[in-house]
Formats: sequence, C-alpha cells, structure tokens
Amino acid sequence: MRTVAVVGASLAGLSAARALRKQGYDGRLVLIGDEPHRPYDRPPLSKEFLAGRVGEADLALEADGEDLGAEWLLGVRATGLDRADRSVRLADGRTLRADGIVIATGAAARTLPGSEGLAGVHTLRTLDDARALRDELARGGRLVVIGGGFIGAEVASTAYALGLDVTVIEAAPTPLAGPLGEAMGGIVSALHADHGVRLLCGVGVKGLSGERRVDAVLLEDGRSVPADTVVVGVGARPCVEWLEGSGVALDNGVTCGADGRTSLAGVVAVGDCANWYDPHTGSHRRVEHWTGALERPAAAVATLLAHGATEPGVPRPPYFWSDQYGVKIQFVGHAAGADSVTVEEGATDERSFLAVYRRAGTPVAVLGMNQPRLFTRWRKQFTA
Repeated sequence: MRTVAVVGASLAGLSAARALRKQGYDGRLVLIGDEPHRPYDRPPLSKEFLAGRVGEADLALEADGEDLGAEWLLGVRATGLDRADRSVRLADGRTLRADGIVIATGAAARTLPGSEGLAGVHTLRTLDDARALRDELARGGRLVVIGGGFIGAEVASTAYALGLDVTVIEAAPTPLAGPLGEAMGGIVSALHADHGVRLLCGVGVKGLSGERRVDAVLLEDGRSVPADTVVVGVGARPCVEWLEGSGVALDNGVTCGADGRTSLAGVVAVGDCANWYDPHTGSHRRVEHWTGALERPAAAVATLLAHGATEPGVPRPPYFWSDQYGVKIQFVGHAAGADSVTVEEGATDERSFLAVYRRAGTPVAVLGMNQPRLFTRWRKQFTA
C-alpha cells in the first residue's frame, strides 16, 4: 500500500492519520478537507468558544510540533469515488488515486426549509458557523433555538449566560428522550426552566417570518415567537452524497462493520458518516460523538492495513458528555431497550445524581449529572 487518502480532515480523519502512522504505515498519506482550516475541536464551539472564553488557537487538535508526514489538501471538496482504481475526484478538477481510502467526511447540520438567505438564522457545526453566531449573540436580544437536543441546549445555556432572552422549541413531547429516555430526558431538560429559559415542547415549527432578517418563529399551533436571532439545531445528515454510484453501500451514512470495513475492498469509514455495526445492539447505528471519532479509527485503520485479515474487535459502548448551565452531564451505553432506570446516588431535584439503566437486571447505560468521579467508576465497567 503506497498511498492512503483520508477524505475528511476533522477529528476522525486526524485520528485515522495518526493511527496509520502508529500502526507502521510509512507511505504517502493525503488528507482532504472541504474546510480551509486545520483540524479543530468542535465541542467548544457551542460553549467556551461561543462565549468568548477560548480563541481559535485553543481549538487546534494537532499538538505543537506534530508532523504526520502528510499532504494536506484543504478547502477542496471530494465529489466522487471511482471504484475501479479507488480514485477520489475533487471539486477543483483534480483526481487522487489511492491504494487505501478512509472515508471521514462527517455530517452537516440540517437546515430549516425556507430559511435560506434570511439574516439572523444560523446552524452550528463548523468554526465558520461559530464565528458568525458569536458575532450575532454579542448583539444581545431574543434568541430562539429550534431543537432541544444537546447542541441546542448548549447554545441556549451559553446565550443565557451572555444575558440573552432565550426560548427553546422542541417538536417532541420530551427533549433528549432519544438518547436518555423519557424520564431522564425530562429531568435533564428541566435545566432550562431552572434558569428561566422558556421551553416549548410538543409543537413543530411552521416557518420563519421576516423580510431580510428573521423577526419571529411561526409555530404549527398558530403561535408566533419573536426572535432577533434563530439557531436551528435539528440534527445532522451524513455527508455521503459524493459516494453515490461508487459502489460503497449507503444507508444513513456509509454502511460498515464493527471494524469500519465497507462494501468496497480497501475502503473503510470512520466518524459521523459511518453507520457502524454495533455488536452490543446487533444493529447498525451512527455514533455522532467525540469519543467515537477519537477511538474508533484505530480499528478501521487496522482493517485497512491488514487487508481484512484481522478479526474485528468489539467497540466500547458510546460515551458522550454535555455542559449546560454549569452542570456536567455524562452518559455511557444504550438507553434504548432498558426496562428500568434507578437513581443510585444523589437527587434529581438537586441536579446532582447518578442513574443506572438496566435490562433484565443488567446495567446497559449510566447517566451522571455533576457526578464525575462516581460516573467514571461506573464507566470503567462498560469495556469491551
């Protein structure tokens, strides 16, 4: 294997490049990124960076003096993959042929139809998104966050701390019910009410009003919520359009095994665009978490370099965290399928507790709010 192309230059792509070198690959290594920036850390974008507590230099993922001996093609998008010779077509007309390919193109924020070209409407996924939103929040005023997931909640928390008037709109009856379950989702999302942030649940968004700049969010029940700035946080879609017709199997991302193996030999997938087979659940799932993008590329790279000769390991259950209103939220495992949730330590009304999810008496997930030490001890039990 003389040339490996990593398509995607964020955390998952950088992790794959590091794993290639660590696992002994010394050939040509090319990283392709559609953003002009070197790899940067995304979690602070909705928190410390948005609040102005850290600068862009603090987001850098590469260590001082780190040199992977790689070629960086930044600010150029991949537009296609030729299965015959594993060549990547780029938007600037170039073609890069590789013996091995790591797909790490991530995901893009979903937008609200009809919001195109309307000033004051933002998504938050990239550094450029965060720059623009930070400038908007500095103006103050009324912020409406559409979507009560973790990104939306973190933006609401940050804006509240900056002194804005904040409203969160969530179409589902209970925010965070998907990842945390109904009961715990309700408890965690109560942080909004604790701090005077309005939370409107169980109602969809019909559209936005305003001529050149947004001035309100229109709800499906006929209400209108005034807004000076709107953040749309309604999830992300995997960036896999460029793989259409390539022979790479696609289904809510790139379909791959627990080891990152795709339907094409010499091609693996990692990060937010990878729809991994999860042996813990017996199904495929995309894991849009920082820890997965950091850890899982090593297994995919091992598969790539071994030409399929290795047995896939069992990945650790997903872990994620969130910081909202000064509260640290941590979660590991799978809430879906649990038949019970019990608070093992602390109290929910104090927003400091540890809850264990069980299926037939066996722990399958753990949630901690402001219980980092106890949570860490529990998390160690969730190893492959």
